Amino acid sequence: MTDKLRAVLTGGGTGGHVFPALAAARQLRETIAGVELLWIGQAASLEQRTAAGDSIEFTSVQVGKIRRSRNPLAMLNRANVIDMVRVPVGAVQAVRALSRFKPDVVLATGGFVAVPVGLAARLLRIPLVVHEQTVGLGLANRVLAKVATAVALTSQESIEELPSRARARAVVTGNPIRAAIMDGDPARALSEFGRDFDPLLPTVYITGGAQGSQQINDVVAELLEWMLVRANVIHQAGPANVDELHRAAASLPDQLAARYQVVGFVSGDSVADVLALADVVISRSGAGTLAELTAVGRPALLLPLASSAGGEQATAAQLMARADAAVTVDGPITTETVQAGLEVLLSDPARRRGIAANAAALGRPDAAKALAGVVTAAASGRASS
Repeated sequence: MTDKLRAVLTGGGTGGHVFPALAAARQLRETIAGVELLWIGQAASLEQRTAAGDSIEFTSVQVGKIRRSRNPLAMLNRANVIDMVRVPVGAVQAVRALSRFKPDVVLATGGFVAVPVGLAARLLRIPLVVHEQTVGLGLANRVLAKVATAVALTSQESIEELPSRARARAVVTGNPIRAAIMDGDPARALSEFGRDFDPLLPTVYITGGAQGSQQINDVVAELLEWMLVRANVIHQAGPANVDELHRAAASLPDQLAARYQVVGFVSGDSVADVLALADVVISRSGAGTLAELTAVGRPALLLPLASSAGGEQATAAQLMARADAAVTVDGPITTETVQAGLEVLLSDPARRRGIAANAAALGRPDAAKALAGVVTAAASGRASS
């Protein structure tokens, strides 16, 4: 499969599922002339907007989402019943879409939309590659791993999470990242965010994700003066939270306030530059975030989201901490725990360098290339079925 390839992408609901598929699609386009791609997802969704932005053909299927509960009776609710009806409808639509497109391979990156498409691929005997971004398997990928031609994993630790019969078909590729993340320029970040920064101090980048995190923002507001005595700070707070944090900084001495740049959102083009400038990153420990931090080798203070599915963020953060590739707040995220973790990183440059090196050792900046290789191998019949 060197000169032609027809591939279907499926996965969605969140950026964690969508962006690895997009990175793999871009890599396939870069390496295979004339590759034809179709994305099957949910209508009016992130995956549909993403496909349109990269000129990838898109078709939608109905999606059924199961709202889980520890109480089985609680799952017998109206929303689950309605969505259970959508599952077979989506499966029929997926069979029709695959039959029309006639792909050589299907790549599923998780989310409920991947289940009907992946099962349709199996029914039609089309090679299926499943990619899992997190240490533990998501529910959709746990189902599809049993019938997949190949299972691509982000972490070696995930192999034990697979059904036993799927382990022989597993390969660790890493989690694909945006190629631009590797090309950050600290000078550009200083020009955009840090014209008044103190060049003798380290720079801390704080992010709670695109919408910000109220929990992180509250802690930052409490610690702001303490941090600014020791560092310059770029804070992605979420668009709705900027004014509140400006008010928190208003009482600071001018010299300290000049070292604080709070913004609602750091665009994709600028994130690479900010990461290149940052001496320390404070962030959640989602799969995409960790893939980028390790790819560029940045020391981080990780604040796991307690409500992440199955405690996934806490598990991932603990693995990083055990490798001395990050400092992690284990337990409640409070002013005291964040200050203690940040003190470790700000007070000891040698420790920062060591953690950065350990993070880089875990990074897989070539993950998109590796995943694209698994996809082409499956399409060519070189992956076991």
